[in-house]
Amino acid sequence: MVLAEDAAHYVGKVLRLRPGEMLALFNGTDGEHLAEVVSVDKKSVTVRLDSRVPNSADPVLPIHLGLGISRGERMDYAIQKATEAGVSSIIPLLTERCEVKLKGERVDNRLSHWNRIAISACEQSGRCAVPVLEAPLALQEWLARERTGASFVLDHRGTQGYPVSCQPAAVTLLIGPEGGLADEEVEMATAQGFTAVRLGPRVLRTETAPVIAISLAQFLWGDYRS
Repeated sequence: MVLAEDAAHYVGKVLRLRPGEMLALFNGTDGEHLAEVVSVDKKSVTVRLDSRVPNSADPVLPIHLGLGISRGERMDYAIQKATEAGVSSIIPLLTERCEVKLKGERVDNRLSHWNRIAISACEQSGRCAVPVLEAPLALQEWLARERTGASFVLDHRGTQGYPVSCQPAAVTLLIGPEGGLADEEVEMATAQGFTAVRLGPRVLRTETAPVIAISLAQFLWGDYRS
């Protein structure tokens, strides 16, 4: 089996593995497999698949993130760290204060770029299941979707945190872009069944908020305690 270009670069140039050494591989659908490196050259790496192995790094609690699109590295960071923290899906959202305008080919390019970031974060964190990354949606369209479990919208002006006593089977998070969500958007979310919460007394940046929100949810209801 010949690895894809990005994976070959990572195995040959970053990990610097040599023939005879073992590594774990995943493709996002078939779980994790042990493999032996057969050959390494400048542009390709060939491996031989061995046994399938169980993976304990994939999240147990489904966490779905609706995230207002922010600029450049901020969005990249949010996707990378949300993946490492154990998010299940990420939907980039077009909101009132979103400063990024994506149309046509730019949408496909951005989505491909974000997917590569998520895959790389899975490699780093040991995950097999790559988070689902959908094309950007208007906030109102996303809010109208059917959901299960508990839904929260982050609002630093709120008066309560996560309800510790609940035990949701899944969690949906709504986080705004730079500048946050407009008052009307928070009201729109609460009208659709979201609970407004704040994560402590400090105002968080848009790329920091997902990491903390997901980590707290994982601690309260997910696999951070196991």
